[in-house]
Amino acid sequence: MSMFCYQCQEAAKGTGCQIKGVCGKNEEVAKLQDLLIYSVKGISEVVVKGKLQDKELKEVNHEVIKSLFITITNANFDESAIEKQIQKMLGLRNELKKNVSGIELEDAANFEVSDKASMLEKASKIGVLATENEDVRSLRELITYGLKGMAAYAHHALNLGKENPDIYAFIYEAMAGTINDKLSADELVALTLKTGEFGVTTMALLDEANTSKYGNPEITSVNIGVGKNPGILISGHDLTDLEQLLEQTKGTGVDVYTHSEMLPAHYYPFFKKYENFVGNYGNAWWKQIEEFESFNGPILFTTNCIVPPRSEAVRGRIFTSGASGYPGCIHIEADKEGKKDFSAIIEMAKKCKVPTEIETGNIVGGFAHAQVLALADKVIDAVKSGAIKKFFVMAGCDGRMKSRDYYTDFAEKLPTDAVILTAGCAKYRYNKLQLGDIGGIPRVLDAGQCNDSYSLAVIALKLKEVFGLDDVNKLPIAYNIAWYEQKAVIVLLALLYLGVKNIHLGPTLPAFLSPNVAKVLVETFGIAGIGTVDDDIKLFMA
Repeated sequence: MSMFCYQCQEAAKGTGCQIKGVCGKNEEVAKLQDLLIYSVKGISEVVVKGKLQDKELKEVNHEVIKSLFITITNANFDESAIEKQIQKMLGLRNELKKNVSGIELEDAANFEVSDKASMLEKASKIGVLATENEDVRSLRELITYGLKGMAAYAHHALNLGKENPDIYAFIYEAMAGTINDKLSADELVALTLKTGEFGVTTMALLDEANTSKYGNPEITSVNIGVGKNPGILISGHDLTDLEQLLEQTKGTGVDVYTHSEMLPAHYYPFFKKYENFVGNYGNAWWKQIEEFESFNGPILFTTNCIVPPRSEAVRGRIFTSGASGYPGCIHIEADKEGKKDFSAIIEMAKKCKVPTEIETGNIVGGFAHAQVLALADKVIDAVKSGAIKKFFVMAGCDGRMKSRDYYTDFAEKLPTDAVILTAGCAKYRYNKLQLGDIGGIPRVLDAGQCNDSYSLAVIALKLKEVFGLDDVNKLPIAYNIAWYEQKAVIVLLALLYLGVKNIHLGPTLPAFLSPNVAKVLVETFGIAGIGTVDDDIKLFMA
């Protein structure tokens, strides 16, 4: 077996990618990512066993969350960048070890590599399958993938100047726990739920970071057509990159368009002052192969999701930043003050053709918790009167599989007295359908990016309070969530920590769940897969 990875929903044959990732990563990238994670586990053990104060580990804290972020599906395909990050992490680890003595450390805290060849050799021995017990392996990976999603959100918050030392401390605790053979299955289950708890903490931190800087999202109609100027397409999730790009493109004759998960940036009041912030171009991440061709201008990836480009012409127009990377694409680093120079992208855009129009019209979003709670009286009256019978949380990720047509069909076939609450790129399966409204309340309420699933939890907890219920599961809310990568994993664990039960997860259950771990999730939390659209609607509406 040249590699093994089963962290995303598209794991080959529903079990795992063994030759090349369905995402496009090759064997070397997969192995280097495994070794980068292993180095983080070693650092975590040094911090935990050495009882080092995480508040004093500023650079280490920041590099740990960046390293975890780099390994998220579709984030970074650049072997040289990952190799450099491994060397950096081992250097930081060895400096930390100078501050501890008299403790026994595992291999992850002691191994050394000198070059790429030795990295790949070491990686072949420490990958996912190195844990032989499939239930222990399943729980360790569930925790690790949750931590990757958590780290991504913490990284976004950090870029906005917000951080919480308790989050770093937990990441060290949990990562060290994944190499502790003394932990029982029950203790790993408890650590999994604690991961969900800190998932809530981290999403709340990012929500505070975004709204304190950019204002609370508000109901916004977003243009999906094109303008008359050349443009730059910005993809991913990092709002600080968007802010800097908009500042640097003012008055240049270059327009800026969002792509995929960056769409919700339009909902923030702060960004509405930029006249060249034209609209959103295209759909969910997986359609970028065709849409990047027709966009004609440069593309800036601030985070995942990158699909390996098929043409050199498109690759030459892709730039990356932050934790993202792709070989042959220019990577733009921040200076010590966090500033990035996007002049190369802007100059390229000036020489490109205007984007080719692929659709026209508008889509409406901006229904994060502050906006929905401002409409609380209207929503509550609609529920009490029976105008709204059920809310469906359909947050999560989109993906390439044909089976995801289920979510479009589900949205279309829902009774007209049902409202969809969404966040993440799963929305693209139904956010352009004409589903109407209920008394002026749109039947699709988009809270924002995947991390804005936090808003949906806040809304549910507020409704529970308003209706005087003792259990969030007594609300007329059903959960039919689509997942793809590790940010969806932390959202799922966060919902479980908050007590939400009977979540349906699709289009397939994660390959990394062993039969016994899946059984625990089913019996304890009512986790289930999806069936047919008609059968599932009957089940949910019963």
